[in-house]
Amino acid sequence: MPDWYPELLASVASQVRSGRSRAISAANREMLLSYWVIGSELAKRESAQGWGSKVVTRLSADVRSAFPEARGFSPRNLRYMKSFAEAWPDFPMLQQPVATLPWGHNVTLLDKLEDSGARRWYAAAAVENGWSRNVLAHHIETKLSERSGKAITNFKATLPPSDSDLAQQSFKDPYVFDFVAMTGKRNERDLEGQLVVHVERFLLELGQGFAFVGRQVRLTIGADEFFADLLFYNFKLRCFVVVELKATAFKPEYLGQINMYMSAVDDLLGHTDDEPTIGLLLCKTKNNVVAEYSLRGFSKPIGIAEWESGIVASLPQEFAATLPSISEIEAELSQDFSQGDPVD
Repeated sequence: MPDWYPELLASVASQVRSGRSRAISAANREMLLSYWVIGSELAKRESAQGWGSKVVTRLSADVRSAFPEARGFSPRNLRYMKSFAEAWPDFPMLQQPVATLPWGHNVTLLDKLEDSGARRWYAAAAVENGWSRNVLAHHIETKLSERSGKAITNFKATLPPSDSDLAQQSFKDPYVFDFVAMTGKRNERDLEGQLVVHVERFLLELGQGFAFVGRQVRLTIGADEFFADLLFYNFKLRCFVVVELKATAFKPEYLGQINMYMSAVDDLLGHTDDEPTIGLLLCKTKNNVVAEYSLRGFSKPIGIAEWESGIVASLPQEFAATLPSISEIEAELSQDFSQGDPVD
């Protein structure tokens, strides 16, 4: 083969992949439009003629009889089509992102959210971050839209305008570690151990762009050694993120500790192309006013947020039932955290 053949192959392969992607996207939009039209027809006729569920059942049977190869026309799915049309009356004119989501994602939005604004927020986030249907459901159940960007920070004063908004939206309050079995007797090291055991789910909670670097990262400063609880790198922000965990309420003196760790990471681990390290201090509780006052005067970007180990009170019944029982929690707490369990 000539020398230029690998370049030709790479170009053709790229076109095949992008062509397939466009074809799938176009097919998905056409399917959604077809479902919307069917749903609109059902909604109009139900409103005008007051027909009952027997019509949907008969329609489902007749459509599947006429088109035996077709899928997605069960009575249940036909009702979802009706709900879809009612939820998005402007769908034919709608651009990104609802029109590009798979049908299963749209069903999840219909099932779990009543507010159209919230549906639009989660739809946009799902497209931007490439969430699967299960991940989308998880973020809805943990009320991500109400937590994103809510951490108390000094980013506007310490980061360039182009970075501060992105950094602010990358931090939330509170963080929900619903996969962690905790009691009031556990300390920071126990929490840290469980977060590492469940690092994949921890990264899911942190958000897009975070990569795990290490736990109890040694930082040698002169003749002394210090250990940062958790260290991450954020590829969107292009910087290290030091996470310090506290099982107590926020105290202003915690900021001095994390500030020192951030300086050490910049000098010892950072690359010349990296942006300044960001700190995230996670406390069990905090006084927001005290946290805001405490951040004043710090030149390094730091966020302060709470963490929660349970969200049963705010979850739908079917999800709350999947959280561990007391006996399961006791069994997990009796294990050696250093061994850990495989990630789900």
